[in-house]
Amino acid sequence: MGCWRGPSTVLACLLLLRPLPSPACPAACRCSSGEADCSKHALREVPQSLSANTSTLWLGYNFITALGPQSFPPLPGLLLLSLPHNHLGLIHSQALVGLGALQELDLSNNYLTALTPETFLPLTSLATLNLGSNRLGELDPGVLCALPQLQALLLQDNPWVCSCGILPLWHWLSHNREKVREESLLLCRVPEHLNEYPIMDFRNESFRQCQETSLSAQHYITFLIIGPFSFMASIFFCTFMGSIIVVYHNLRRESHFWRRPRICRGR
Repeated sequence: MGCWRGPSTVLACLLLLRPLPSPACPAACRCSSGEADCSKHALREVPQSLSANTSTLWLGYNFITALGPQSFPPLPGLLLLSLPHNHLGLIHSQALVGLGALQELDLSNNYLTALTPETFLPLTSLATLNLGSNRLGELDPGVLCALPQLQALLLQDNPWVCSCGILPLWHWLSHNREKVREESLLLCRVPEHLNEYPIMDFRNESFRQCQETSLSAQHYITFLIIGPFSFMASIFFCTFMGSIIVVYHNLRRESHFWRRPRICRGR
């Protein structure tokens, strides 16, 4: 065989027979065929040495408390991101930038209390969003409107506050009912008399007292400013008008006195 002619030739043959290096895989993960399983490793942040070809990323059952603007390495082909059962309480508005190909996002069983529409604007291909079992009392429907390809939404097991503040979300859910999964588990937590009441069972009449009666903080501030000013203005106006009336009556009395006919007495 030609490969046995000398040491250098043998080395060259061995290098040719060596398998090609596999894409990067973090030590805490198991990787194969574009899938990286980094779950159940007590991770506190997203591994940065993930392959750019990763299409599926499992990060469940870790201790990731926040996603910052550079939490993820470049993952242009990521299709599925699973982050359930972490301690996730904060997602920066730029955290998901660069994940535009993402189709499924699982954020269930975390500590999320609020979400902003800006956070989800990069996810133009997202079809499935799981926000179940968090600490959401309200949800800005702008978050959902920012997802043009959304087909499946899970919101169950959150402590929903069924006051006037939930009206915008209820409107969105009512008009997109076909996208809501597990809707029977979408229940009110407070107020107490509505505990366990299904949100999807509300009707327009349920929010009659909320429509066109709720005032923004700006309106209240305006009233606080205008109220005292109007009160003082009314006192000044009444005092001014009262003074004019008194002067007018005094002038009339004097005019009447000078017009009184004089009686001439004979000498």
